[in-house]
Order: sequence, then structure tokens, then C-alpha cells
Amino acid sequence: MSKRPTLSLKSKPAPATKKAGAGMGSRPAVPPGGRPRSEAGKAAANKPASKPADKPADKPAVKPALQPAGKVPAAAQTAAPSAPAPSPWETAAPRVHKARNTSSGPSKAPSFAPPRSDSGGLRASHHRDLKPRVQTEFQAELKSDSLAFALLGAAAAVLQVRGGMALPQALAGVNAPSPQARGAIQDIAYRAMRQLGRSDALVAEMAPKAPDPLVAGLLACALPLMQASDEGPAPYEAFTVVDQAVTAAGAHPDTARAKGMVNALLRRFLRERETLLAAVLAQPVARWNYPQWWIDAAITAFPTQWEAVLTAGNQAPPLTLRVNARRVTVEDYLVRLAEAGIGARRIGEQAVRLDKPVGVHLIPGFDEGDVSVQDAGAQLAAQLLDVQDGMRVLDACAAPGGKTGHILELADVALTALDADPQRLTRVRENLERLGLSAELQAAQAQGREWWDGEPFDRILADVPCTASGIVRRHPDIRWLRRKGDALQLATLSGQILDNLWQMLRPNGKLLFVTCSLWPQESEAQAAAFAVRNRATRIDAPGQLLPVGGAEQDHDGLFYALFQKDA
Repeated sequence: MSKRPTLSLKSKPAPATKKAGAGMGSRPAVPPGGRPRSEAGKAAANKPASKPADKPADKPAVKPALQPAGKVPAAAQTAAPSAPAPSPWETAAPRVHKARNTSSGPSKAPSFAPPRSDSGGLRASHHRDLKPRVQTEFQAELKSDSLAFALLGAAAAVLQVRGGMALPQALAGVNAPSPQARGAIQDIAYRAMRQLGRSDALVAEMAPKAPDPLVAGLLACALPLMQASDEGPAPYEAFTVVDQAVTAAGAHPDTARAKGMVNALLRRFLRERETLLAAVLAQPVARWNYPQWWIDAAITAFPTQWEAVLTAGNQAPPLTLRVNARRVTVEDYLVRLAEAGIGARRIGEQAVRLDKPVGVHLIPGFDEGDVSVQDAGAQLAAQLLDVQDGMRVLDACAAPGGKTGHILELADVALTALDADPQRLTRVRENLERLGLSAELQAAQAQGREWWDGEPFDRILADVPCTASGIVRRHPDIRWLRRKGDALQLATLSGQILDNLWQMLRPNGKLLFVTCSLWPQESEAQAAAFAVRNRATRIDAPGQLLPVGGAEQDHDGLFYALFQKDA
């Protein structure tokens, strides 16, 4: 029995007489002066092409259903709603099949072979839909505290994002034996996302052909480490990055054969840095590190501010805390931080921004519920809602629970936290337990009514699903996961949610519409249309907040519209 070739590499080719049961990583025998051929290729050379036994069914030309992203694109949240589903040939693991039939009867093609075209098509082993699966789970023999180990882990995460997976989810699947290794992998992967447009343009400029997916991911992680950015100077010596990137390439079977190319490209970048950057920075995608449609949308929405908006999205975000008003004052907490040697300043009513990010469990009082991590702009929601003791409050689309906790810190209310994802509601529960607070948790769709007991609410916070385009500095993968049509699709869903929740609001009650989007169809246009449809009275609220990072103001891009139902 022979084996279908995979991307795995061995130091020596497997003997031609290797028995069945050997590892899938062995190489097929190579004829003198020729290229390796799969069993399907050998059969084609000796026998007439036969019709495949199990022809795969044609994939339906139906666009995948939209996955509501929510306002915070966590693990299950930022997958591109319009991204096409992967081909079954891309996700299928290589299979073992029988050797070619030597009997006088007609040969039978392997069951996984794709149909041939009238002209004969490609050999099965080189068919564009039969590329072996990249071995992202492979454990390289590298020291876990080395830069090479971190580069390879980050490259695997970048590869998953290119395939449509949210970066936090991709990072969760990367092996990291220590917190230090995980932190290094995460830092490199986030840097890669913020400079992916530039890195891809540099590789296209230097490489004679497109590299394999994991090689491209490795280069996308290495190149940003060799350049200064909005985050500061280059974090490593350039020659260290080259050496460790080459080491990483040589340690993985899917990149080992490209070890020389990785070395050549990175060294060429060192030699020709100024010339190469000048060439690629003439391209808007490389200059701004956003897809072209995103750049065009920003120019349309903010004709005089689009450059500042895009620049803010490329900056690393600060670590901002919300001080629990039930437990400590902002002034007293700033003293505690100073005593712990942590620099910070107040940037909001309960908002404190740290001068340098630190691990949450190193923050004084975090585990005890004295503070929570929350963007200063997001902290406005609970304040605008104007909750009072004894009120009945609904936090729709509540996960991960930052705004839920803030509402309960400000008043004694009967709060229902609603979210469509039961797993994400677990995050809400954990946050409330840390704060010593409680709420009724409901796992249900906000556009439905089966969960509602019929008793109206005094206040409703509607933090509806959106493209999350206003929080790309915290989630830089969003820009590469989204598609141009997502805003319109999500705005349609959000409109249904708002109309439904409005029917649950008590007369004289207030509904706060919140979105972390920059696009008008999800924010201002949505608010205006909602007011007309429901004859809602719009009262004072900030409207569109653009992302900004400064000494006095430092927040993400959010939109607020407040409505009151007339009696």
C-alpha cells in the first residue's frame, strides 16, 4: 500500500518498498529524472482515465448565513459573516488509498479524486482543491522561550485568521507551555495583524511567486518586528529576527523547504529597506493596513477625518480600568496604584488609564472586584442609561458583561442580561461573581420574544450586533475578516432587534442604542430610521464617537443614541 504525499518532510526519502502502516509523512518514490507522482498520476500514465467512483456533489452557490458578530469580536464573534465556506478538499485530511489496479478490468479512481475536465484536468495530487491540510497542530522542537517558537506560533494564528477565524480563537488553539510564551505569541500576532497589508505587499514585491500559506504567515510575523511602528521602535535587532525566522522555518515540515526563501527575503529587506518601503507605501492598502473597501468607506463617512480614524485604529490600545463605585473612590484607587508603582491617570468619571499595560491579576484589587477592564468610551453606556434603584432593566446582547456589571455598580436594579450565545453568557456570570453582583441570565435571541415574561422594562440597553469597525485597535483582525456587504446585513438584523425591544419598554422608559461601528448605516442612519418607524423621541446623547488616543481622551469608536417612549 502506498501513501498519498503530504507536506511533511523527512531527512531521507522513504524506501520504495515501505510497508503499509507507515506514517503519513513519508515521501513517495521518485522516478529517475522525474517528479513525484501520486497513485492517481501513475494510474493516468498507464491506463485510460476513468470516471471517478464517488464524484463530489457540486457545492450550492448559496452565500453562508450571516453570523451576528456582536459588539466585541471575541472567539466566536469576529468570524467574517460573508466569508465563503472552505472547500471540503481543503479541510479533508489526506487519505490512504489502494495501489493502482493491475487486473485486466477497468481501474477505479480513488473515492476522493475530483472530477476531471474534458481536457484531462490536473493530476489528483496537484489539483488546486486537493492541497494537503497545513499542519498547524505540529509540535516543533524549539525552546519555548525562543523567538523562533513565538514566531511559529504566531504564524499559525495568522494562517487561521486568513481562513476566517477570529484572532483570539486562533491564539487559543496555539500550543504555549508557559504564560511568557503565550504572551510573546500574542504580541507578535497582534503586530502582524496591524501591519498585514504592508507585509503582504513587501512579500509580493520581493518573492518570485506566492509562498505557501504558513510561510506567508511566518513572513507576515517577522517583517513587522524589523520595523518601527506606531507602537514604538522595532522590538528586536533585525539580524536576530532573520536568524530566528529561519530557525522557525526549518523546524516545521510545512515550511522547512522554504527555509532558504525566508532567509533570502528577510535579508533582502534589510539591504533594500528604504527602496522597498517606498515602492509599497504608494499602495493605499500597504500605507494604511486596511482593505481598500475599508479605506474607501472611511473616506466617504469622514471626509476630513478619515486619516486620523485609520491611524487611531493602528495604534495599540491602552489598558483602561473602571473603578467600582460601590467599593472604592477613583481618588483612593489612584493612590493604591501609585503605592504599587503603577502609573495611571483619570480619564473619565470612573475611568482610569494605566501608563503601561500589566497583567490583570497584577492589578491591585482586580481579583477582589474593585476594578474591571473597560474602555473609557464604553463606560458611558451605564451613565447615559440613568438607572435608579428599584428599576427593571434589560441589557440586550450583554456578553461579555462589562456594561452589565457597570449598571449594577451604579444602582440596585432587577437586571436581565440577554445574549444569544450560552457560552458567552458564562463570561457574564464569571464577571458578576468577581464583582459580587447578580443578574438574571437569559440565553435567547434579542429579536425574539419567547424569553420575555411580558412585564415591561424601565430601561433597555441595546448594544446590538455590528461590524465592530470602531474597536479595531483592540481587535486588529476585524479589518481582514469583514467584507464590504457586512454592514448592511448587520444593520438589517440590528433594526429588527431594536424594533422588537421597543415593544418591551414601559411608557416614559428609555432605550439606549449602542454600537461599536464607524459606518453610518449601522449608527446614525439606523437611529434616524428607528425613530421614524417607532415614533420615538430622541433625547441628548453623544452620537458618533471616533476612536482617539490622547492625554485627555482615549477611547474606541462608538455610537450612542437615546430614545424615550412617550406615555
